[in-house]
Amino acid sequence: MPLTAVPADSGDAVSDIELVKRAQGGDSRAFDVLVTKYRGRVYGMTYGLVQNQDDAWDLAQEAFIKAWKALGSFKLDSSFYTWLYRIAHNHTYDWLRKRRLESAGEFDDNRADHQPDPTAEAVPHGTPRPDQEMSRGELKERIQAAIQQLSPDHRTAILLKEVEGLKYHEIAEVMGTSIGTVMSRLFYARKKLQELLKDVNDG
Repeated sequence: MPLTAVPADSGDAVSDIELVKRAQGGDSRAFDVLVTKYRGRVYGMTYGLVQNQDDAWDLAQEAFIKAWKALGSFKLDSSFYTWLYRIAHNHTYDWLRKRRLESAGEFDDNRADHQPDPTAEAVPHGTPRPDQEMSRGELKERIQAAIQQLSPDHRTAILLKEVEGLKYHEIAEVMGTSIGTVMSRLFYARKKLQELLKDVNDG
């Protein structure tokens, strides 16, 4: 099925669920509306994980193709975008695993006994203002480089929480894990980022 866009106004007043129902009935244009609506956000996720524009676009398109093929299994009992994000996450994670890009020696949060504070921030505080020593552009590059040093699971949790603004239960659904594991991943990702950006925070 082509992933070409359709006019934006064709889906403005139609809910995701209605579009999914139409697509499940064979209306590919309804699915094209969903592609147009979410392709930027899906690309943002894949790019955040792989840091390569061409690979990210390929992975995003492949995720939509997988979603189209699996659409009949969507039960309409959760939001479409969390279902879609889970497909995109799993597909990108499989791609990373095949290329052996997982960080070695990352903390296994599935076996952590620590129960992190659910109100803990997922990114470090103390970043300088634009008029301080490090420019905003330099700071952004430092943060992106630090995020890339996280394991794929920790990186995904950070991106979904801080970039996409998903709630804990939505992240858990996307990543196919428990809310407690999501909280733990965010806690240890924050700890790792604080270590990597210690000079920025101290500044």
